[in-house]
Amino acid sequence: MKKIGVILSGCGVYDGSEIHEAVLTLLSLDKAQAEAVCFAPDIPQRHVVNHLTGEVSENETRNVLVESARIARGSIRNLRDIDTMILDGLIIPGGYGAAKNLSDYAVAGAKCEVLPEVADAVMRFRKSGKPVGFLCIAPVIAAKLFGPEGIEVTIGSDPQTAADIAAMGAKHVAAPVEEIVVSPGSKIVTTPAYMLGPGISDIAKGIDKLVAKVLELA
Repeated sequence: MKKIGVILSGCGVYDGSEIHEAVLTLLSLDKAQAEAVCFAPDIPQRHVVNHLTGEVSENETRNVLVESARIARGSIRNLRDIDTMILDGLIIPGGYGAAKNLSDYAVAGAKCEVLPEVADAVMRFRKSGKPVGFLCIAPVIAAKLFGPEGIEVTIGSDPQTAADIAAMGAKHVAAPVEEIVVSPGSKIVTTPAYMLGPGISDIAKGIDKLVAKVLELA
């Protein structure tokens, strides 16, 4: 049974992992008879968003690892311990948490920085020849880390994000929600998911393809 690490960034599209994307990733791995091992950094969220109103809850704080445990049903590990596991690949679902907690892309754009724990994990998987999948907005992490190599990624077709990806040195490839992009000569796999939507059945098609490709490359 192949083991795939899944890095979560909280619980909720506006301040953490996009829950549909995360759960569909876990479901797809399970259907493929692969074991998902969830991780999250033990850090405070950038902020907390009331998902009913869309407004920031100014006086509330939450922890990324604790919140991610909601999605993982408590079966989750601190990201700093990922090097103790023997894993065959890595997947990072989207949601604003990828751009707020795993990186600061949401505020810094093309000048963003990736959380060191996340950067270290992704770079070690890449260096060891293992596949890494990125969903939704998460491909900006790949663009930041490997842009100078000219990797190819997709976030769908959003012009500003595509321009930021290009500014980081990577190449953006427009793709529909049900498709994936595999960077040539690389094991980096991306799919637009909710960067395009429009619904859960639509994004499931691309996520299933991404998971299948990650497992194939593992």
